[in-house]
Amino acid sequence: MRTRTENAARVVVIGAGMAGARLAARVPGVTVIGEEAHAPYNRVLLAEVLAGRYESDVIALPPAEVRRGVRVVRIDRAERQVLCDDGSVVGYDRLVLATGSNPVLPPLRGLGNTLPDGVHPFRTLDDCLALRAAVRPGVRAVVIGGGLLGVSAARALAECGAQVVLAQQGEHLMERQLDFEAAGMLRRHLEALGVEVHTECRVRGLRCTDGETPAVRAVELADGYELEAEITVLACGVRPRTGLARAAGLDVRKGVVVDDELRTSDPYIHAVGDCAEHAGTVYGLAGAALEQADVLTEVLAGRPARYGGTRALTRLTLRSPAAAPVADGAAGAAGSLDLAAFGDSRPMPGDDVVRLADATRGAYRTVVVRGDRLAGGVLFGDLAAVGALARTWQDDEPLPADMSLLHLLTNDGGF
Repeated sequence: MRTRTENAARVVVIGAGMAGARLAARVPGVTVIGEEAHAPYNRVLLAEVLAGRYESDVIALPPAEVRRGVRVVRIDRAERQVLCDDGSVVGYDRLVLATGSNPVLPPLRGLGNTLPDGVHPFRTLDDCLALRAAVRPGVRAVVIGGGLLGVSAARALAECGAQVVLAQQGEHLMERQLDFEAAGMLRRHLEALGVEVHTECRVRGLRCTDGETPAVRAVELADGYELEAEITVLACGVRPRTGLARAAGLDVRKGVVVDDELRTSDPYIHAVGDCAEHAGTVYGLAGAALEQADVLTEVLAGRPARYGGTRALTRLTLRSPAAAPVADGAAGAAGSLDLAAFGDSRPMPGDDVVRLADATRGAYRTVVVRGDRLAGGVLFGDLAAVGALARTWQDDEPLPADMSLLHLLTNDGGF
């Protein structure tokens, strides 16, 4: 009689996002339960679908066996079973939570448990397709939130011909990734596409029509000004989906707490991706989710592997329609605009900062050196050096003592 091994164990994954799909492709015999009706897809490319550049099938991930359209409603840790909304019960030897995250719905006046017509989150493929169906040339659209997701949505809506206003509460766009100068170049590029950008702009509420089915008509700002809106996109960040884990009694803080083997407080349950919190950090990034899934693949196979955190690079490409007007000083307005950000680009006392700016070409590069290591940087417009810089930062190795800091920003990254 064969003894059950880790490879033969019943592995059940809750969630068919990028991390769940990665596990489905790499762990033999895994059962993946996905709440969405769609096959797993690359969430990073949703803005390309919204812009009409790709059809939804183009962003599908490699085929994997997934129970689609099924929601897990409870985890029975004592019996090692998960209970689903279709009445099925699935047993497990190892359970993986890959439940992802939910969009943050801000506490706005006029925004209840049911979203008014015209108000869209921008997190799933269904969100994307609903928004794409609602967009038409000339429609007035307000995007609330100026992070990576909000910038991507605003650009895509502008490419669809919408009249777009982007409202950002912070001092500048993409505050988590960009310094002030790079954010200013990004703003000018968006404005060249016709996007009206408001920073330090707090949204107070939505003005909707009366009746049985309210529809958004305007976005109210804290100063009383109203932005006309037939479409409103909520891009205010995401929050880890931890309800199942919390109800099951697992250790949950910001996310589901995991160790270096992605194991939760229950030794038979792991967590990866947006729902997982490792060493106090919830990454919320595709790169981290995939890296965690790869480590967990080894762990589930009984091979030694440990997750030590992810040093992730953020990249964004904005493509300008041929007819877009070119504003003075708008970086790259006539064509594509590329930006990359990694690490901590905000210098601390004692840091060295190297910065190169070329206003004519719309190129900007800055790196922060902390001690003998690269702490972070931003590259805008010309990404020729990004590969070498990112590798230097990701490897976290000391910089050569004889290297000129200016060489960090040359096309080959000084190597």
